[in-house]
Amino acid sequence: MTAPDPNAAAPVAIAIAPNGGRRTKADHPKLPMTADELAATAARCLEAGASMIHAHVRDRDGGHLLDADAYRTATAAIRAAVGDRLVIQITSEALGIYSPAEQMAVVRQVRPEAVSLALRELLPDESHEAGFAEFLGWLRREKIMPQIILYTPEEAAHLAALKARGLIPFDDVPVLYVLGRYTAGQRSSPGDLLPFLAPGLPRFGHWSVCAFGARETACVTAAALLGGHVRVGFENNLFLPDGSQARDNAELVAAAAAAMSACGLRPATAEDLSKDWQRISDLPRRVPLGA
Repeated sequence: MTAPDPNAAAPVAIAIAPNGGRRTKADHPKLPMTADELAATAARCLEAGASMIHAHVRDRDGGHLLDADAYRTATAAIRAAVGDRLVIQITSEALGIYSPAEQMAVVRQVRPEAVSLALRELLPDESHEAGFAEFLGWLRREKIMPQIILYTPEEAAHLAALKARGLIPFDDVPVLYVLGRYTAGQRSSPGDLLPFLAPGLPRFGHWSVCAFGARETACVTAAALLGGHVRVGFENNLFLPDGSQARDNAELVAAAAAAMSACGLRPATAEDLSKDWQRISDLPRRVPLGA
């Protein structure tokens, strides 16, 4: 048996964000809106190289929704399609509709495998610090992995300061750097990552990147080469590297996987992702379905 190469790069987790809370089929006919469409998308993206799905659910009119029953239905449909081969991460995004209390309440009701949390939404000011810290403690006790969404380097510094004060009850916590959210036209470029990695800013044990527009693949490949993980999908981008519109979400996953493969990197599996989260957070590894 060949010994593992100690110099080999760690696998890169590709998360698919297939719908978000804003776009509809008017933006792209293959944007998934229902639980069954999410499940079919999950299966195609798994085969293309994804290890996680970042799922939004919608109301009857296609609007953004935080609802426990809708999340349970979507999760069940995705699990039926892919088993435990994808990590299922729900969003807690407010989209200007939900309060921090409502965001946390739906997560408590669903008890998902993983959840994304925008720091600026859950912690809009100091009066929310105690509630946010208590919620993170609950996530740890329930073995639910949070991913903290950071839009600016200043937010990364704020998160590190909270940890230094004992308000983040994890050894480390995964983060997602959002590139280009406040640039003109929301068109991201690889250089948008550099401020997050500048000297003096905190380093997180597991960090990911998402980006807007046709340079999504370039942005996430740059992140992967610098040791990060990636998120792609119709939530933020509809276009392939050549500027043509992707046929579906799986094409965006495949484009990212191909770019990374050309650089000597390989996509992570859900098990790889779980091991990495366990390494930084000291949470138990996920239990396979049926175990």
